[in-house]
Amino acid sequence: MEMKERIAILENYIMQRCLWQFHSRAWDRENQNNGILGITKTMLLGEQPDISTPELKCYWVDAKCLADGFKTKFPWVNEMGKEDIAVMMDGLKERIDYVTIHGSLNEELTVKLY
Repeated sequence: MEMKERIAILENYIMQRCLWQFHSRAWDRENQNNGILGITKTMLLGEQPDISTPELKCYWVDAKCLADGFKTKFPWVNEMGKEDIAVMMDGLKERIDYVTIHGSLNEELTVKLY
């Protein structure tokens, strides 16, 4: 399976099961994408994430569920090397950023009054 296909499968999983993607402000979505997907990547790489602040702990909870879901639903994630996982997660973050922020038609994301 090609990397693009793997990213699409994981994107679909997030879009169907994760509510954190629906914040009403672009900066909230960007912070959450960075936090949750960054910690998910760290965990999939077998490293210990930084959870030293309440915000990071909150992201860790969603990241833990996401990493567990990826490993359970998609066994091929467990068979990937660290380099491939890093590339996949970077591509997934780029895709989620596009879908939820940069390519979104939701004009509410850019309202300055928030």
